[in-house]
Formats: sequence, C-alpha cells, structure tokens
Amino acid sequence: MSLVRLNIKGISYSQTQSGAYALILSEVDGNRKLPIVIGAFEAQSIAIALEKEIEPPRPLTHDLFKSFSDRFEIIIKKVIIHKLVDGVFYASLVCERNKIEEIIDARTSDAIALALRFSAPIFTYKTILEKAGIILKNDSEKQENDLTSNDDLLFEDLKFEKKEVELKKDGYNNNSIEQLHQLLTKAVASEDYEAAAKIRDEISKR
Repeated sequence: MSLVRLNIKGISYSQTQSGAYALILSEVDGNRKLPIVIGAFEAQSIAIALEKEIEPPRPLTHDLFKSFSDRFEIIIKKVIIHKLVDGVFYASLVCERNKIEEIIDARTSDAIALALRFSAPIFTYKTILEKAGIILKNDSEKQENDLTSNDDLLFEDLKFEKKEVELKKDGYNNNSIEQLHQLLTKAVASEDYEAAAKIRDEISKR
C-alpha cells in the first residue's frame, strides 16, 4: 500500500466534547484533511513542540522520551498512521538504533508529539485517507484566499471552534513589551501554558 505524507494543519478545541481537541493533518500533495480527536495533555504537548518560543521549565513526558532516546542513540525515522478501527487511529513509530530498525506501536497523538521532537515525517496509507479524509468546501478556492481565512473555515466546517484570545479581559494590551516578556517567563515557569499562549499572541500582535 502506498504511503501519503501528512503535515500538521492545526489544533482546535472541541466545543462539543469536553476536554477534547481536534488535531488536523493535511496531505502534502492534495486537499484532503485528516481530523483526529486527541486529549488535552497531548494537545498541549504538540502545541508546545510547534511553538518554539515556549519552553517548559521541566521536561514533559515526550521531552523526556526525546532526551532518553538521544542518550541511547535511538532515532525516530518516521511515524505511520497504519490503521483505523471504529473511529480510532493506530500509529507506529519506526525507530532505528545501530542501524537496526524497530517498529513500536503508539497512540497517534503520542506518535505525532514525538515526530515533532525528532523532526520525523508523518505518513498514513492511501486507503485510510480515502476512508477518513475529508475535502472541505473552501479547498477549491485555496489559491484565491489567504491561508488565515482558509484555516478559520477549516475549523468551522469541522464543527470545532478556535479559542479566541480576549486580550482586553486579561489586561495584556495595557502592558509594555518588556512587561509582557516578564509575564511570559513567569507563566512558563509556573506551567500556566494557556496564559503563556495568550501573552505570546499579544507579543506577536505588537
């Protein structure tokens, strides 16, 4: 079976399933999206790996796995989402040590969190994408619209909503850049990543 490479399109909070998030994967050479429901911890770990500016003061579980693997010269070559049963995706880590390859079963959310830390490509089989992949109504206009607009429509079509940051309520719009950087450092140190994300967004906005 042929493999299809995927990229991470984004993460969205579910308004219908408490504590659940939607991880959206997009095929590299096509318009199909693969939505996967993941838990809050995995969503946080993936988001931190995507946001290079946020570094937790202590290693998260996936960071610890990366440090352990580095110490013993284990690398993750790629991640393959290889099975879909009753709406549940199954993944494998293709690892290598001393030129010996091993395949390890993993939850898809964990596998993707690790793939980001190892800069490993993510794949799925063409049959799975044909079965679970979706083509959004706005993909046909992809070349005509800007990326931000398409992202907003993506989450809307999947019945997931982005968490909008209301900076005025948090008062960050009244802080200087220096103060924002201090607040960001404190938020990360206290492991309040939700606040850290809001502060980071305000800094980027400036």
